Amino acid sequence: MTDQLLEQALVEEATKKSGLIWVRGNGAPAPHAEERGVPTRALWHVWHDGAVCLVGDGPGEQPLPGLVDGGEAVVTVRSKDKGGRLVSWSAKVTELAPGSPEWDATVAELKGKRLNAPDGEAMPERWARECRVLRLEPTGDRAELPDGSLAAPPLPTPATTRHPIPAGLHRLLFRRKRR
Repeated sequence: MTDQLLEQALVEEATKKSGLIWVRGNGAPAPHAEERGVPTRALWHVWHDGAVCLVGDGPGEQPLPGLVDGGEAVVTVRSKDKGGRLVSWSAKVTELAPGSPEWDATVAELKGKRLNAPDGEAMPERWARECRVLRLEPTGDRAELPDGSLAAPPLPTPATTRHPIPAGLHRLLFRRKRR
């Protein structure tokens, strides 16, 4: 019993203090997510009422691939100061219905932590129309922290392109100031 409470406290405190978590989910049992090509994503979150709360899958918000209502996810929490992995835990995914009391309370917490929102006070209405709000509740199972770096190539995106450096750029960057 004491070990279980210590595990729960570790998950809660580490997740509360970390501004970024790594999440992998696919709606099927979590160990099979990598086999199906679901990527592990870095996501901003809020710890609220015993669970991680996320908003995404809408224009201008973070993508939430593989996170489906009733599915499972694996959450890995990093250290805020050193960036190393602290704990990894299993979660049950629940999608909150817009307008429900749980949704309203969760959105109030998320709204306070959302940085650089394009629409300010209208954000909750946009989230209700265009986004999903999810709760990832710990199931009590801790996953083993993997050995190695887990480094992977970046996911493809249309936001990156490769072009040659403009011909005169080096002269602008490296010219000496004249006195």
